[in-house]
Amino acid sequence: MNDLVIVGAGGHGKVVLDVVLAERHYRAVGFVDADPALTDAYVGGLPVLGSVNSLPRLRQQRVRHAIVAIGDNRTRLRYASLLREQGFELASAVHPTACVSPSTSVGDNVVICPQAAVVCETRLGLGAIINTGAVIDRECVIGDGAHVCPGAVLAGRVRVGRGAFVGIGAQVIQCLSIGRFAVVGAGAAVIDDVPDFTTVVGVPARVVSTAAEELAEPAAV
Repeated sequence: MNDLVIVGAGGHGKVVLDVVLAERHYRAVGFVDADPALTDAYVGGLPVLGSVNSLPRLRQQRVRHAIVAIGDNRTRLRYASLLREQGFELASAVHPTACVSPSTSVGDNVVICPQAAVVCETRLGLGAIINTGAVIDRECVIGDGAHVCPGAVLAGRVRVGRGAFVGIGAQVIQCLSIGRFAVVGAGAAVIDDVPDFTTVVGVPARVVSTAAEELAEPAAV
């Protein structure tokens, strides 16, 4: 069993640890976290081994695998890039209670949580999160760094853009596009395409704000 370090010791880090422990493909050796106050603390029974500055030392100790467990989509993408630059292999974690079609393509650093369903010929990009009980129907495309929250339902052939966020219990009808870094509010019913960098809420979903593109794209770590 290969050793694995988890980047991010917050709430999502605890979720990812649970998935890793249930899946039993990797042995989690600890966390790293940007908060110096957490160094030498224990989270979920594992030590916080230091800040991200400790990653080169861990790599020298032959820890080859890592997973970024940070809920913020932009930050998760930044750290995934950093880990690759430092020579880590990005692991994915799929809970054994999730139902994932064999024809689904799962990218690096993907997390699929308990009771999620991912149906045939779906593609999950780098760093995507399919959270607890989410349903992704056939032939969907989930972009890099996107997050489909607990209980959300995507009908067939939905495309979710890079860094987009589909909130708890939201529903998206078939063949629509959710743009890059768009936000779909909790419980929304999406019946039209959502443009890039746009937030929609309500039933049916309506636009409430649009962010500037330069604020949405992640900067370097």
